[in-house]
Amino acid sequence: MQTVADILDSKGRQVWAVRPADTVLDALRVMAEHDIGAVAVIEGGELVGIFTERDYARKVVLIGRASRDSAVREIMTHNLVCVTPGQFVNECMELMTEHRLRHLPVLHQDRVIGLVSIGDLVKATIEDHEFTISELQSYVTG
Repeated sequence: MQTVADILDSKGRQVWAVRPADTVLDALRVMAEHDIGAVAVIEGGELVGIFTERDYARKVVLIGRASRDSAVREIMTHNLVCVTPGQFVNECMELMTEHRLRHLPVLHQDRVIGLVSIGDLVKATIEDHEFTISELQSYVTG
């Protein structure tokens, strides 16, 4: 079973972030440039929130706000559910299901070291299943 650290190692440990005072448009540009669905919101080296595509769709577009005039701090998700590098994929999936999330910040010693998405977790689960199937096939034919 893979851990969050395994996922971060495979996709790179780059943390894309914005500041709370940045505009929503700034955050969307970062997300588009790096083809990601969420960015960490960091102030003074500390994780203070997360801004996601869902935040944009529900808190900007649907209520008629302008991306250019709205600060990330007004839109971001404040109540964070975070994980550590040693947590297993299935634990993360349970947290995402329970809290209806698509992204989890990864903290190590109170510092954000990455984000994992539901897509990352599904990919890791498929890889684990493919490995198990391969091992079983080798055992049966072997």
